[in-house]
Amino acid sequence: MTIDAHILRALRAADAPAVSGAELSRQLGISRAAIWARIEELRSLGYEIEASPHQGYRLRTMPDVLHADDLLSLVAPRQVVGRDIRVFEKTGSTNDVVDKLARDGVPEGVVVFAETQTRGRGRLGRSWCSPARRGLWFSVLLRPNLRPESATQLTVAAATAVARALRGFARVDPQIKWPNDILIQGRKAAGILTDLSAELDHIKHVVLGIGINVNLGATDLPPELRRVATSLRLATGRSHRRADLAAGVLRELDADYARIRQQRFPDIAAEWAAQCSTLGQTVRIDIGGRRVHGRAESLDDTGALLLRTTHGHLERIMGGDVILES
Repeated sequence: MTIDAHILRALRAADAPAVSGAELSRQLGISRAAIWARIEELRSLGYEIEASPHQGYRLRTMPDVLHADDLLSLVAPRQVVGRDIRVFEKTGSTNDVVDKLARDGVPEGVVVFAETQTRGRGRLGRSWCSPARRGLWFSVLLRPNLRPESATQLTVAAATAVARALRGFARVDPQIKWPNDILIQGRKAAGILTDLSAELDHIKHVVLGIGINVNLGATDLPPELRRVATSLRLATGRSHRRADLAAGVLRELDADYARIRQQRFPDIAAEWAAQCSTLGQTVRIDIGGRRVHGRAESLDDTGALLLRTTHGHLERIMGGDVILES
């Protein structure tokens, strides 16, 4: 963890109203002058830090920016997801950045955020609207010990983690639309894109791309999406500090990834089913040039959807575009 992340964590965790420069110097093993220099740098980034010669430093307000040290200060020290956090002001696609890191051998758990994306991607080749400083656009590198056919477990786990984080953070009631959409009040507020690199019998790496509409207003959405998409701000009537939500999502992702590593996917699947708006519905699923109709019944142990077709057959569906028909 960097010095700035340590300072921000100490300022947040201080039991007293403020933390002294001497205490920060002792904790970090650097001089008080070096502490002062880092405090000045944090102030230049928009952190309002009050200094008192008798009491020490107090964190008063924080900017609504994504700052890697700030995010590191908010996650647990032993987390896998979020052990390494990188923030770009602008990038093409965070999934592409993380995929390159994966091929360069970077360990799992690295997370790349972008304040805006110029080529944000959704499923099925669609673009993802990523207005600057309005949402969370990020990707996570994982190297799970899973066979390729079980990769859908990670999409399911990500959906439950994002839904749980949104519920706890903003007091909303999200629902999951299989396979990768998070809905609030029936409109899409978040999505997940899973990119897989695998050999025949094992996964080399997975990139989980996650987009969450946080502080978008109606005019931030393209006209064609305004009837089907929403944001936390539109749903709750207030703005939200994105760094706090980002840290909450990373904590929940880490917890669910631990459950997968412990072979506890059935627990995740049960939680997913309890908040899935797709199960029990009559749906149409477009898979490439093929169209399937039926009733969505459950997930199997790999995370695939089990669909009872109109002919009575139980079909295993790995992905596709889902339209509710009932």
